[in-house]
Amino acid sequence: MSLPPHRPQLLAFDLDGTLILEGSLSVPDDTSAALKRLRALKIRTAIVTGRDQPPPGVVQAAQPEAVATSNGGHIEIGGKTHTELRFSEAELRAVLAHQMTGARVVAFTTRAVYLDITPGMLVPEWLSRREHHPLSEAPIGEIIKINFFHPDVSGWRDALRGGDYAHLVYTGAQPPYPEFLTVTPSGADKGAALSVIAQQLGIPLAQVTVFGDSDNDEAMFAVAGRAVQVGHLPLLTPYAHERVDRPEVLGAYLHALADELETVQAATLG
Repeated sequence: MSLPPHRPQLLAFDLDGTLILEGSLSVPDDTSAALKRLRALKIRTAIVTGRDQPPPGVVQAAQPEAVATSNGGHIEIGGKTHTELRFSEAELRAVLAHQMTGARVVAFTTRAVYLDITPGMLVPEWLSRREHHPLSEAPIGEIIKINFFHPDVSGWRDALRGGDYAHLVYTGAQPPYPEFLTVTPSGADKGAALSVIAQQLGIPLAQVTVFGDSDNDEAMFAVAGRAVQVGHLPLLTPYAHERVDRPEVLGAYLHALADELETVQAATLG
């Protein structure tokens, strides 16, 4: 495993399957320790995730200067909202007008979750901690992300893309999530979000290193100066400068980066 030939100014992390284990609420201890070392070296961090909210424990460990959620539909910089992209009424109605029998649909605003709630439905643990309402009550003009769970999500994605809604952003519906589709408004992708964050922080994209594992990370891999793939998804391989096998060993990469930067710093001071 080689290291970047330049000093990165910003490290931008996807969450699930990258900075944390899939579905986890915390950063592995070794990764957290490495991030602390890198902060001491004045390396800044950002979170760029498909989740609509990063877990508090992850934010505490990463201490990001910017957070992009919902695949870039909502961006906060320095704790303040910078960007929020929402579906128009026509877009929302079109995206929700699917014909997938038995599909689970979840719509998100920045505050709440909206989904079909049926009698006796077992509410997932993550949802029980969130404000949630029936999908029929989803507020027009406030939805920033829609998730579909169904074996034929790729067919619905293709139908929308082939009509008047090709401008929306579609991720998933392919490995590693063939039965999961996320739809976000035009411009709500991780590459656009990373570009906004870098510009607002005054950091050239060439000095940004990104970390990701999934198809929704492709857009930020394409614009960052350096890309580190976590895992082995073939879609990301052409963009990746480095690869680590899994989130559990990401800490080792970050510690090695901190070692290299400390050596450079010591040589400069000496």
